Amino acid sequence: MYIESLALNNFRNYNNLDINFSDHINILYGDNAQGKTNILEAIYLAATTKSHRGSKDKEIIGFGQEESHIRLNLKKKDVGHRIDMHLRKNQSKGVAIDSIPIRRSTELFGLINIIMFSPEDLSVVKNGPGERRRFMDMEICQLSRIYYSNLLKYNKILDQRNSLLKRMYFDKSAEDTLDVWDDQLVETGNSIISERRNFIEMINDIIRDIHQKITSGKEDIEIKYEPNIDEKSFAKVLKNKRQLDIKNTVTMTGPHRDDFGIYINGNDVRVYGSQGQQRTAALSLKLAEIELVKKIINDNPILLLDDVMSELDSKRRDSLLEGIGDIQTIITCTGYDDFIRQRVAVDKIYKISDGRIV
Repeated sequence: MYIESLALNNFRNYNNLDINFSDHINILYGDNAQGKTNILEAIYLAATTKSHRGSKDKEIIGFGQEESHIRLNLKKKDVGHRIDMHLRKNQSKGVAIDSIPIRRSTELFGLINIIMFSPEDLSVVKNGPGERRRFMDMEICQLSRIYYSNLLKYNKILDQRNSLLKRMYFDKSAEDTLDVWDDQLVETGNSIISERRNFIEMINDIIRDIHQKITSGKEDIEIKYEPNIDEKSFAKVLKNKRQLDIKNTVTMTGPHRDDFGIYINGNDVRVYGSQGQQRTAALSLKLAEIELVKKIINDNPILLLDDVMSELDSKRRDSLLEGIGDIQTIITCTGYDDFIRQRVAVDKIYKISDGRIV
């Protein structure tokens, strides 16, 4: 699987852009704030319908414009596909696959698998649980349409339940309708918990060998899923904590409070790990993610490296570049550094300046 070309119109700082990619290593280099990351964002958006930055559509559309277009041409197992995305300020986005409009965003998932690695990902270990939940969700959603659908459904139910809790703070009679939301929350929540547990188990099977190789056999790593609640007790605990939820006007129990722990030689690296260990663990996690996707889809994902090379020392750079293998990789950096020249055969190089290829 690889991206053949990308065309942008009124996207961020690009009025018009047409760029062709090699199926292996591509470099986008230039000074900061010139638009390199915007290209990666467009690719990620076309693959998932979501910005990796969490931006809303109206924030992505070029300044002073009402709409924006993305066109991505993809080759998958020798078959060509085209994704067209139409972003509008005051309407929901339109998406077409091979010129056929899709009705639900879930129809796009599975067509293209993207793995993004940015400097922010190096902090996933030491940051709060929200970052680690996001890591799980971003990858599982690309691998499972059912998970994506359940996650959307769960978040909507959670919002409805929290709104009801706020209302109940002043109107106790509203509690009569809470059971309906609780049943739906448990049903979709249990499915999410189950899939997250399975995902962490699969990552665990892969990450140990990767981490031992990076650390020359000195460290053993283990990932432990830490659900806020398990499937068997979710319904019971939710009911028992109802009065507490009403008092706090927020749902305190459920997979929206999940986390996972990373342990090196038995110690929680979030607490006891050095900055170097935390970064190595984050790198191992990303490399394990690549291998897991390859195993599940029986194809190569597409790797986007957003200015991450400058954040790694030479040993970790080597480990990352070795892990690329024959995967199509698009790398952004501020300079076409010697370490890239020495480590990989680069197929295409573009200099980006002020929203243009120069």
